[in-house]
This record gives sequence, structure tokens and C-alpha cells, in this order.
Amino acid sequence: MARIVDGAIPSPNIWNSPRTYELENRAVDPDGVAEAAMSAIRPWTGGAVLDIGCGTGYHLPRLAATAHTVIGVEPHAGLAALAAERCRGLPRVYVRTATAQALPVPDSSVDVAFARWAYFFGPGCEPGLRELSRVVRRGGAAFVIDLDAGRGDFGAWFSRTVPSYSAAAVEAFWSRQGWQRRELDLRMVFSTRADLEAVLRIEFAPDVAEEAIARTPGLEVAYPNILRWRLF
Repeated sequence: MARIVDGAIPSPNIWNSPRTYELENRAVDPDGVAEAAMSAIRPWTGGAVLDIGCGTGYHLPRLAATAHTVIGVEPHAGLAALAAERCRGLPRVYVRTATAQALPVPDSSVDVAFARWAYFFGPGCEPGLRELSRVVRRGGAAFVIDLDAGRGDFGAWFSRTVPSYSAAAVEAFWSRQGWQRRELDLRMVFSTRADLEAVLRIEFAPDVAEEAIARTPGLEVAYPNILRWRLF
């Protein structure tokens, strides 16, 4: 079994089904809405970028195309190894096995930090936010993107799968922390119906997944998100 860093919160999808989650990564946001929204707030061209919860490193090569340095941090050693293999041969791309609450980078060394779909939900992640304050340099930015559980069918399916999740509590938390927010209307677009169904089955409880599949014709799923950010 792959080593898991102490303090990590298990991800119910990518940790258990990395191959299927790769299909999800390929499907999410084909229009580049999230990247454009972040870049408009604080571009990372030529900068030092930190991807927190990078998983198998899906986003690292794209970041490396314009950033000076890219560091992927992932608490699941098996996924971190896959990320390192994916980026083998890419200069100035580094993958580290670590958690958001103990980032393996020096103080004031990062221009832009991302946590994308990495269960950076809110209450309880204060240690990770303190680490962002330590590592992001003046003039930099941190971004958190996650599902908007308060909107759309996808949000409702998620809320039924994780009934302990409170969208209101999460919103209140980020408001107290002083982060800004913007709703993003993303979508997932799949190559095959089988891929779509496989992804819905790793995202939701079995009964909810089957309902979601039945209610989703074709190859596209609306995926409401929230972009949160803080400038340093």
C-alpha cells in the first residue's frame, strides 16, 4: 500500500480510482474557464507555482509551459510517484510528498499557489491557510477551486453523497478568512458514455450515481464551481 503522509485527509475519488479520475481531469473545463479566471486575477508566467494536492500531476506540464518553477505537493506517495513520472524530463518541475499544512518550500518563495478540487473545503483547513501565508510572497496569490454544492444538479448530488457537508458553513468560513469568491459555470465533456458513467460512479454514492447517470443524457455534465482567492 502506498505511503500516506500523516495529517492527510483521504480523497474518496482519486485515491481509490486514479485511472478513472484521469478521465475526469481530461473532461473538466474544456473551455479553460477556471484557468482564465485565475490568470486574470494574478498571472503566473515566469513565476514560481505551487500545486497543492496535485494528485497524478495532471496540471503540472501545462503550468510548466509558462511558469519558471513548478512544485507539485501530494500526500499520497503513490500518486506523487505517478506525478513525478509524468513530469520526468520537464525542467524545473518538482514533486514532493507532503500535506497542505506542512508545505516543503521556503518562506516567501511562491508567486501563485493552487488547490484545485483537492478537498480544501473550509472549516478545519486553518493550518493549510497559515502555510499559504508563510510561503506565498508579497504580490502573490493563492487560489482554491472547488465544487459549488449550493448550485445545480451536481451540487445536489454531492450534498446527498456527503450529508455532513454544509455549504453555508463553508461560505461563512471563507468569508471570515477574508477570501474573495466568484462563481464559475464549468462543464465536463467526455469522449464516451462509459467514461461519463465511470466518473459519476466515483464521485457519488452508488444510488445517487445511478440517478445522476439516468438524468444525464449525452456526454456532458454541468459542473458548478467556486473560485476563491487571496492576494498577498
